[in-house]
Amino acid sequence: MSKNLGLVWLKDDFRLKKNYALIEATKNHDQVVVFYLYKKQIMDNQEAQKWWISKSLSHFKKTLSNFNVSLEILKVDSYESFFKNLFFKKNFSIYWNKTYEPNYLKFDEYLKKNFKINNINFNIFKGNILNEFDEIKKNDGTPFRVFTPFWRNAEKFYFEKIPKKEKKISRCIKKRSFFENTINESEIYPKKKWYKKFENYWEPSEDSALKELKNFINTKVLNYSEARNFPNKIGTSKLSPFIKHGQLHVETIWEECIKFKKGGVNKFLAEIGWREFNHSLINHFPYMLKNNYSKKFDKFPWQKNLKFLQAWKKGITGYPIVDAGMRELHSTGWMHNRVRMIVGSFLVKHLLINWKEGEKHFKNCLLDYNEANNVSGWQWVAGCGADAAPYFRIFNPILQGEKFDKEGDYVKKWVPELKDIPKKYLHKPWELKNDSILKLGLKYPDPIVIHDEARRKALDAFKKI
Repeated sequence: MSKNLGLVWLKDDFRLKKNYALIEATKNHDQVVVFYLYKKQIMDNQEAQKWWISKSLSHFKKTLSNFNVSLEILKVDSYESFFKNLFFKKNFSIYWNKTYEPNYLKFDEYLKKNFKINNINFNIFKGNILNEFDEIKKNDGTPFRVFTPFWRNAEKFYFEKIPKKEKKISRCIKKRSFFENTINESEIYPKKKWYKKFENYWEPSEDSALKELKNFINTKVLNYSEARNFPNKIGTSKLSPFIKHGQLHVETIWEECIKFKKGGVNKFLAEIGWREFNHSLINHFPYMLKNNYSKKFDKFPWQKNLKFLQAWKKGITGYPIVDAGMRELHSTGWMHNRVRMIVGSFLVKHLLINWKEGEKHFKNCLLDYNEANNVSGWQWVAGCGADAAPYFRIFNPILQGEKFDKEGDYVKKWVPELKDIPKKYLHKPWELKNDSILKLGLKYPDPIVIHDEARRKALDAFKKI
């Protein structure tokens, strides 16, 4: 075991299990310091995640302390300036797990080059993914643009290389510090107190993640195919924030799921597959992070309507299933997947507002925000992404509510002003004649657009590109 120091750069890796960089560092060094870089410029646009990260750092710091490993948090203006200073330090080796956004992978190349120049030992490990993004390609060497053949190949590839033996973190001989001017995790908290609501729904820790996974596997996964579509049921895994922040490695999910291979298990694993597919897309076609994957949508006549956009964000569009979803997002930092499609379709096809506005709002509000999933998901809904839903597939928010929230339990929970509305009118309250029960425009707004008219305008707009 080396006597020089082992440094571990912590990114979205708040776990002991399958944290390959941390495991290797504690195996090779008798003293290890984990460090986290808080870059304010990035996180200012991800307010909800500030809460999750702060809590995660607090939990993980205590966990690492049991192994005599320190966790130090540093506020930085740029990664480049931090590492330029680190290049001049000696007697350490550094370890980190990959993250799969193009900018991070590009920065990895910069670090590798400069650590070599400065004769510093570095070790990079596979991050929170089943396959590296560039491992799954078509026979001609080009990337897949359609999900189904991608996932068929990706599943087979991963089956052939499943790790044989689980490695675990080792206990260090002595705990030590290394960096100066560290900050406390509480300094990352968002300024607005709206995040306080999150504490009623989430505990950002690895223990909690493993507990939620076990509960999902034991009670829900077999019925996942059907139950996942109903927002009033607890039919989804709700593991996405834990996956995003690395409290749960997707390999761990895979290992638990393949024990069944029946019922809704394959469907659930396909959701993991979509995450893999999305990471492949943004790395092979990085322009889609800022622009339409399908270039013909560059000519789409998007509307700029701040009034409509604000109504959508606040959950006061007059469409109950849409408003319920947006209010769930604000209260919990999460939204049911079926409802994400409904509210997304409403923004881009009923209101004709650019999908980029929705992507930006979700980025700021979602605890599970993942660049690849968020950008790809929004472009899928908008019809301009890879393997996307066709543009003319316009969700009817009334029918979607009646089909997937038949009894109205979801709407009543998040839009309580409608709790006394007869079921017949719950998803179209404007048809209610008895204004003694509900005074439209006072307790609940009129629809900001009429569905049939909005659909017609959307299809007319599509003809122009």
